[in-house]
Amino acid sequence: MEWRKLGLVWGPDGSRPWARSSALQPTPIVLGDRIRVYVGVRDEDGVGRVSFVDVAGDDPSRVLRVSEKPVLDIGVPGTFDDNGVIPCAIVRRGSQLYLYYAGYQLGHRVKFLAFGGLAISDDDGETFHRYKQVPIFERTDDEIFFKAPHCVLYDGGVWRMWYSGGSEFIIDDNGLTKPKYDTRYVESSDGITPDGPGRIVLPLGADGEYRNGRSTVIRTGDVYRMFFVCAATDTRLRLGYAESTDALTWHRDDAKLNLEASGEGFDSRDISYPGIVECRGRYYLFYNGNNYGSEGFGCAELLSW
Repeated sequence: MEWRKLGLVWGPDGSRPWARSSALQPTPIVLGDRIRVYVGVRDEDGVGRVSFVDVAGDDPSRVLRVSEKPVLDIGVPGTFDDNGVIPCAIVRRGSQLYLYYAGYQLGHRVKFLAFGGLAISDDDGETFHRYKQVPIFERTDDEIFFKAPHCVLYDGGVWRMWYSGGSEFIIDDNGLTKPKYDTRYVESSDGITPDGPGRIVLPLGADGEYRNGRSTVIRTGDVYRMFFVCAATDTRLRLGYAESTDALTWHRDDAKLNLEASGEGFDSRDISYPGIVECRGRYYLFYNGNNYGSEGFGCAELLSW
């Protein structure tokens, strides 16, 4: 593939107490002549809330508007999302927008727990209300610590959901505690509740890979294309790529993606958490850079497959 990087698009200036830093996990959707990118912004304690940035559909490097307040705040004390929320997937359903998000709760004997929730908008994405106070993606014996949907597609009469799941933390080569998870798949009859247990569709790779996830999937003709973040214990975050003809069996080929960290700037070390969208016949990949998107999010335009 061939890409043209458009650079850093947006990051918080620190003037708002609920948005001191970061624009984590950019999640785009086309709304008329613009692309709205939902992001997780962090306060001074690192607690995330969902905000949005509108960029021009014909030039995603041009910011049109930034939300004045969070569109989704943290949950009430004791709930699964009381210590942060970040966007995962956004889907239009009739007159409503469904925002699938990851909710974080601090643990006592583990670093944190993360499970998937759903919020719904009746005003075209200006505000959201929770579908319910508990996760729609709840823990299982195989997914004790993490289970959050990252891509939801209504395809061929089926709601397809790709999610990250895991039950373990590891210590990386720098002595830091990191979550261990892989990419899984489940179908849903209503686009909300998973129909039974999921299955691993992208197992962890060799050479110490401990995570792959935040998968975003698009369909071009008969080919499903998956973009995701991955990392090994001795490397920084990078992007991976896989293809499928049935949405179930995937052939991984990271080298084909051909989108790496830059030599300098906001993505000089890490490139991660992709979100791809088609607008006016062009594909744009929004992504985070160094330190989990602490400076904001960038964008790359696809020039050729």
